[in-house]
Amino acid sequence: MFPIEFIIRLLAASLAGGALGIERESSNKSAGLRTNMIVSVGASIYVMISASLLEGNNTGDPGRVMGQIITGIGFLGAGVILHQGSNVKGLTTAATIWCSAALGCLAGFGMYWELVASTLLIIIINSVLRKADFWFAKKKKKE
Repeated sequence: MFPIEFIIRLLAASLAGGALGIERESSNKSAGLRTNMIVSVGASIYVMISASLLEGNNTGDPGRVMGQIITGIGFLGAGVILHQGSNVKGLTTAATIWCSAALGCLAGFGMYWELVASTLLIIIINSVLRKADFWFAKKKKKE
Protein backbone atom coordinates (compact mmCIF):
# COMPACT_ATOMS: atom_id res chain seq x y z
CA MET A 1 0.00 0.00 0.00
CA PHE A 2 1.28 3.42 -0.91
CA PRO A 3 1.70 5.91 1.95
CA ILE A 4 -0.89 8.27 0.44
CA GLU A 5 -3.50 5.47 0.42
CA PHE A 6 -2.69 4.73 4.07
CA ILE A 7 -3.22 8.40 4.93
CA ILE A 8 -6.46 8.61 2.93
CA ARG A 9 -7.85 5.57 4.73
CA LEU A 10 -6.87 6.99 8.11
CA LEU A 11 -8.55 10.30 7.26
CA ALA A 12 -11.68 8.50 6.04
CA ALA A 13 -11.85 6.53 9.30
CA SER A 14 -11.30 9.72 11.27
CA LEU A 15 -14.07 11.58 9.43
CA ALA A 16 -16.56 8.73 9.82
CA GLY A 17 -15.79 8.30 13.52
CA GLY A 18 -15.90 12.05 13.93
CA ALA A 19 -19.34 12.24 12.34
CA LEU A 20 -20.65 9.70 14.86
CA GLY A 21 -18.88 11.53 17.67
CA ILE A 22 -20.38 14.89 16.74
CA GLU A 23 -23.85 13.35 16.84
CA ARG A 24 -23.15 11.91 20.30
CA GLU A 25 -21.65 15.20 21.56
CA SER A 26 -24.62 17.22 20.28
CA SER A 27 -26.91 14.90 22.27
CA ASN A 28 -24.79 15.26 25.43
CA LYS A 29 -24.01 11.55 25.44
CA SER A 30 -20.82 9.93 26.70
CA ALA A 31 -18.20 8.57 24.29
CA GLY A 32 -18.24 11.54 21.96
CA LEU A 33 -15.99 12.97 19.30
CA ARG A 34 -12.54 11.84 20.41
CA THR A 35 -13.62 8.38 21.51
CA ASN A 36 -15.40 7.55 18.26
CA MET A 37 -12.58 8.97 16.16
CA ILE A 38 -9.91 7.02 18.04
CA VAL A 39 -11.90 3.77 17.89
CA SER A 40 -12.49 4.18 14.16
CA VAL A 41 -8.88 5.10 13.38
CA GLY A 42 -7.56 2.30 15.58
CA ALA A 43 -9.72 -0.30 13.85
CA SER A 44 -8.57 1.05 10.49
CA ILE A 45 -4.91 0.74 11.48
CA TYR A 46 -5.33 -2.86 12.61
CA VAL A 47 -7.15 -3.78 9.39
CA MET A 48 -4.43 -2.16 7.26
CA ILE A 49 -1.70 -3.96 9.19
CA SER A 50 -3.53 -7.23 8.62
CA ALA A 51 -4.03 -6.52 4.92
CA SER A 52 -0.36 -5.62 4.49
CA LEU A 53 0.60 -9.02 5.86
CA LEU A 54 -1.16 -10.58 2.86
CA GLU A 55 1.15 -8.81 0.38
CA GLY A 56 3.79 -10.96 -1.24
CA ASN A 57 4.03 -14.59 -0.19
CA ASN A 58 2.72 -14.05 3.31
CA THR A 59 -0.47 -15.73 4.36
CA GLY A 60 -2.87 -14.38 6.88
CA ASP A 61 -6.51 -13.85 7.61
CA PRO A 62 -7.80 -10.29 7.96
CA GLY A 63 -11.06 -11.75 9.24
CA ARG A 64 -9.32 -12.91 12.39
CA VAL A 65 -8.11 -9.38 13.09
CA MET A 66 -11.62 -8.02 12.60
CA GLY A 67 -12.93 -10.65 14.99
CA GLN A 68 -10.50 -9.48 17.63
CA ILE A 69 -11.46 -5.85 17.01
CA ILE A 70 -15.12 -6.74 17.56
CA THR A 71 -14.29 -8.55 20.80
CA GLY A 72 -12.06 -5.78 22.12
CA ILE A 73 -14.56 -3.05 21.34
CA GLY A 74 -17.22 -5.13 23.06
CA PHE A 75 -15.26 -4.79 26.29
CA LEU A 76 -14.91 -1.04 25.76
CA GLY A 77 -18.63 -0.76 25.09
CA ALA A 78 -19.43 -2.75 28.24
CA GLY A 79 -17.68 -0.03 30.22
CA VAL A 80 -20.22 2.61 29.19
CA ILE A 81 -23.31 0.56 30.07
CA LEU A 82 -24.75 1.41 33.48
CA HIS A 83 -27.43 -0.38 35.51
CA GLN A 84 -29.52 1.83 37.75
CA GLY A 85 -32.20 -0.32 39.33
CA SER A 86 -34.36 -1.60 36.50
CA ASN A 87 -33.01 1.04 34.10
CA VAL A 88 -30.12 0.36 31.76
CA LYS A 89 -28.27 3.33 30.28
CA GLY A 90 -25.54 3.53 27.68
CA LEU A 91 -26.65 0.75 25.34
CA THR A 92 -26.92 3.06 22.34
CA THR A 93 -23.55 4.63 23.14
CA ALA A 94 -21.97 1.17 23.38
CA ALA A 95 -23.55 0.14 20.08
CA THR A 96 -22.32 3.36 18.48
CA ILE A 97 -18.76 2.67 19.64
CA TRP A 98 -19.06 -0.82 18.15
CA CYS A 99 -20.29 0.67 14.86
CA SER A 100 -17.45 3.18 14.93
CA ALA A 101 -15.01 0.27 14.89
CA ALA A 102 -16.90 -1.26 11.96
CA LEU A 103 -16.61 2.04 10.09
CA GLY A 104 -12.87 2.00 10.74
CA CYS A 105 -12.69 -1.50 9.25
CA LEU A 106 -14.51 -0.31 6.13
CA ALA A 107 -12.10 2.60 5.79
CA GLY A 108 -9.12 0.32 6.38
CA PHE A 109 -10.20 -1.89 3.50
CA GLY A 110 -10.80 1.16 1.27
CA MET A 111 -14.56 0.54 1.03
CA TYR A 112 -15.45 4.23 0.80
CA TRP A 113 -19.01 4.09 -0.58
CA GLU A 114 -19.94 1.50 2.01
CA LEU A 115 -18.32 3.72 4.64
CA VAL A 116 -20.38 6.77 3.65
CA ALA A 117 -23.66 4.83 3.45
CA SER A 118 -23.07 3.13 6.81
CA THR A 119 -22.07 6.37 8.52
CA LEU A 120 -25.18 8.16 7.30
CA LEU A 121 -27.46 5.29 8.33
CA ILE A 122 -25.98 5.13 11.84
CA ILE A 123 -26.39 8.90 12.27
CA ILE A 124 -30.00 8.70 11.08
CA ILE A 125 -30.73 5.84 13.47
CA ASN A 126 -29.15 7.69 16.40
CA SER A 127 -30.79 11.05 15.74
CA VAL A 128 -34.16 10.39 14.11
CA LEU A 129 -35.12 7.29 16.05
CA ARG A 130 -34.31 9.01 19.34
CA LYS A 131 -37.62 10.81 18.90
CA ALA A 132 -39.37 7.44 18.57
CA ASP A 133 -37.77 6.36 21.85
CA PHE A 134 -39.30 9.37 23.61
CA TRP A 135 -42.70 8.56 22.13
CA PHE A 136 -42.51 4.94 23.31
CA ALA A 137 -41.37 6.07 26.77
CA LYS A 138 -44.35 8.43 27.07
CA LYS A 139 -46.69 5.66 25.98
CA LYS A 140 -45.27 3.30 28.62
CA LYS A 141 -45.73 5.89 31.38
CA LYS A 142 -49.40 6.31 30.45
CA GLU A 143 -49.99 2.57 30.77
